[in-house]
Amino acid sequence: MLRPVVAALVASLALATPAAAENLQVLAAGSLTAAFSDLLRRFPAAPDTVAPPEFGPSGLLREKIEKGRDADLLASADMEQARRLAAGHPERVVIHFTRNRLCALARHAVGLTPANMLERLLDPGVRLATSTPVADPGGDYAWAVFARAEAVRPGARAALEAKAQTLVGGGAKTPLLVPGKGAVEGVFLADRADVMLIYCSSATDVARLLPGLDIVSLPPELTVSPAYGMVLLNAKPLTLRFAAFVMSEDGQAVLKSYGFDPTALAEPASPRR
Repeated sequence: MLRPVVAALVASLALATPAAAENLQVLAAGSLTAAFSDLLRRFPAAPDTVAPPEFGPSGLLREKIEKGRDADLLASADMEQARRLAAGHPERVVIHFTRNRLCALARHAVGLTPANMLERLLDPGVRLATSTPVADPGGDYAWAVFARAEAVRPGARAALEAKAQTLVGGGAKTPLLVPGKGAVEGVFLADRADVMLIYCSSATDVARLLPGLDIVSLPPELTVSPAYGMVLLNAKPLTLRFAAFVMSEDGQAVLKSYGFDPTALAEPASPRR
């Protein structure tokens, strides 16, 4: 599964024409901040050839690229943004490079468990927060959970969409609730929600910073599986090399170490130091 992707990248690299003073500009989903910062640090490239990456909501990053933002590669928290940028550009390559999971981050007093999750989320006394749909795939995945809830309890989808507060992931429309703190951290510090649906890869760090929060897995009937895609916007050797590095055993091991699920069938080793 992984080998054909890497083989295709190597073949493309062999055909690519070296460019003078080439550098790499990566844009990536906010949920990839820690993992891709580490990947770029580990990426074997000449000094001063890797520009500082930009992280943010994937949908907004895609819009920036469409409006002319210079970029070589977008790593999105879904497949849709990568596919949209590749549409009409047969030279652009889309690669599914990792998966994530969605969890509920809840105040301990809520008493949330996988078994009672839908009941508690529908409770009018429980304040629910999500990211912003369309602008951020994290919000789209939350809405997908609501859609799955409809099959369990008719009327649940409309009720959850009506009560959900989109407090992060909307760019200028969702400013930080607590300056100097992370977006999700601020939701709880500002006392705006009791439960938030977020990526499991991000939940551990927030829970460590804010004692009193529980990380709760979604029950099977509500589970969604976020698939992350990257689009190579050109065939520059550095772009191709970085994509191959992400898909390599070392790259997949780095992603796994930050809570992501590798796309390869084989279990990757620990990241090499």
